[in-house]
Amino acid sequence: MKAIRISETGGPEVMKLEEIELGKPGPGEVRVRQTAIGLNYIDTYHRSGLYPVALPSGIGLEAAGVVEELGPGVSGLGVGDRIAYGTGPIGAYAGERNLPAARLTRLPPSISDETAAGMMLKGMTVRYLVRATYKVEPGDTILLHAAAGGVGLLLSQWAKALGATVIGTVGSEEKVAIARAHGCDHVINYSSEDTVARVKEITGGKGVPVVYDGVGQATLMTSLDCLRPRGLLVSFGNASGPVKALDLGLLAAKGSLYVTRPTLMTYTASDADLKETADDLVQMVASGKLKVPVNQRYALVDAVQAHRDLEARRTTGTTVLLP
Repeated sequence: MKAIRISETGGPEVMKLEEIELGKPGPGEVRVRQTAIGLNYIDTYHRSGLYPVALPSGIGLEAAGVVEELGPGVSGLGVGDRIAYGTGPIGAYAGERNLPAARLTRLPPSISDETAAGMMLKGMTVRYLVRATYKVEPGDTILLHAAAGGVGLLLSQWAKALGATVIGTVGSEEKVAIARAHGCDHVINYSSEDTVARVKEITGGKGVPVVYDGVGQATLMTSLDCLRPRGLLVSFGNASGPVKALDLGLLAAKGSLYVTRPTLMTYTASDADLKETADDLVQMVASGKLKVPVNQRYALVDAVQAHRDLEARRTTGTTVLLP
């Protein structure tokens, strides 16, 4: 089977399409024929070396497909079952894989393969952000950066379904319309507006109890300045580069603030936590409360271009690779 592999870290060009021999599934594993693969920003971190991986390596954490063969000791799944996953193991950019059965989620007929491939990692990220890291309640007003991105479009919808007022930031007028269409009550174009001033205006000078920030270094101070006293900054991504230093004295000066740097892998480390998170996501999507916009499709062989477009912010919503 064919798979994208990296033998060194660097730009998109380090990804190479290779022929891989795949053995039979081992104990607790199933062989999956993949039908769609999710593209995520974390893939660029693995490729660039920001998040180190043992080389040579596959790349990608999320896909959907069909179970083709069961390994010894597998129960709860059968040949022909449609499944999806969003927490790896790394190597999703491939036509077929052997995967641990306990980390897979069975799909209902109402969710397509492309939707499933694009919803698992981002959707489970949103689930832990709004239901565990900070439990969004009816009446909350929250701030979300990169509101037209893959996570942003899902988080705004989920928070809205929970009864929150959602403020989103974007970088262009085109993205303003996209964010509004997916649940944002207020959209701030940071290219032409003062984010902090607008947030204070919207909240009557109080600030927000939580900021969801997947951008990183470029938005750090803005995020802190938008929080109310004892508010929480949830820094869950590094699209502009990682936050390398934070003077803890700033948290005191700005109102006894909290900061956390969570990861999906921590929140889904146990099979039970993964199942709870994935089941909640599947229910939200199947109910129609959460719509997953698949806005870009690339052939797997065009993964290099897909990464270039993602890093150049030429994508919105969800992107999938098709084997």
